[in-house]
Amino acid sequence: MQKSKREKLGFTLILLFSLSAIIGLVSLERIPQDLAYHAFVDFRTMIAIPNFWNVLSNLPFLIVGIVGLYQLLISNKLTIIHEMKSAYTLLFIGVSLVAFGSGYYHISPNNQTLVWDRLPMTIAFMALFAIIIAEFISLNIGKKLLWPLVIAGIASVVYWHVSELQGVGDLRFYAFIQFFPMLAIPVTLLLFCSRFDRVNGYWLLISCYFLAKVFEYFDNAIYDILALSISGHSIKHMIAALGLYALLVSYQKRHKLR
Repeated sequence: MQKSKREKLGFTLILLFSLSAIIGLVSLERIPQDLAYHAFVDFRTMIAIPNFWNVLSNLPFLIVGIVGLYQLLISNKLTIIHEMKSAYTLLFIGVSLVAFGSGYYHISPNNQTLVWDRLPMTIAFMALFAIIIAEFISLNIGKKLLWPLVIAGIASVVYWHVSELQGVGDLRFYAFIQFFPMLAIPVTLLLFCSRFDRVNGYWLLISCYFLAKVFEYFDNAIYDILALSISGHSIKHMIAALGLYALLVSYQKRHKLR
């Protein structure tokens, strides 16, 4: 398929996904946070840390985030779009803060601490979405959308939190912010041309994201299979961090095409 036809198809699919997601957002009834979400199978306390492995397994996020920031801002080892440097910086700051936010949440899992888990994750995710738009679709659009996307991501978490405090919990906006990019990003990778010669880092990140979701879903079963040594949720954290590490490596090794 010719480049122009591929890109036209890409824009069409993204538009359809956008409209479908918006229609779904407004047509669904509000979605409160299920309190069973906080019931993780591995709640062992070690060295005075509750839910030890669910807390400690966030450490890889901090490592990837700090290494990413160092190579981006100090050693200049990453091949990036320099006009989008603030977006890459936000990405790795967000990844670093996930370690603290998620660690804090897992010490005492509840709706109040969950806010600090979701905020840095959403900042990193929205920065990544803007980066992909800039690298594949349009630098100008990516630059213009960076802060609106980040603000929308933060607002989605704040809206959910306030709605829970008022007894009318509503996750719809947050769900839209999280899952619409997961539809748009694969379409973008497949149908638009990158400015760089390597896109495998993004595919590895997506693969790890979905694999992490599988381990999260089977939290209890994996804990039983592994003879109560480590749970699916703890492994989820490590797989997600591995995907981010793969992306970091691809940023190190790629070269600009245009």
